[in-house]
Amino acid sequence: MEIILLKDVLNCGFKDDLVTVKDGYATNYLIPQGFAVLATESAKKVLNENLKQRQHKEDELIKKADSEKNKLEKLDIKIKAKVLEDGISLFGSVNNAMISDSLSKNGFELDKKYIKIVGFRSIKKVGKYIANIRLHRDVNVDFNFEVIAS
Repeated sequence: MEIILLKDVLNCGFKDDLVTVKDGYATNYLIPQGFAVLATESAKKVLNENLKQRQHKEDELIKKADSEKNKLEKLDIKIKAKVLEDGISLFGSVNNAMISDSLSKNGFELDKKYIKIVGFRSIKKVGKYIANIRLHRDVNVDFNFEVIAS
């Protein structure tokens, strides 16, 4: 079934995307929850007109996201965590929420749902890692950070 997303839906698409999903997912979840509408011909025409009008604003947002990307690539963050007696394993774990908190201390307000640790759900050892941060639907940055013992 072809639908138009009204909001960003994780693992499905972004707002105003025209996507094809299974019928049950659309009729039982996306449409009743207000996340999507059925993609009729008239809805597609309205979507195209809205996208044309919004393109200028979108270009400005991409420029802003690119400047943030450049700042993030230069930033060096070390996240302190308690370690066990072996000096390598963490007492607990480091997750995307902790990365978001560290970034907010450095002036970047990012929601934790836009941060994904590459290869891990959470980090349980000291070392250097990479997180993929989505600043805009078209702008992603691979952010290097380090987990150190406190």
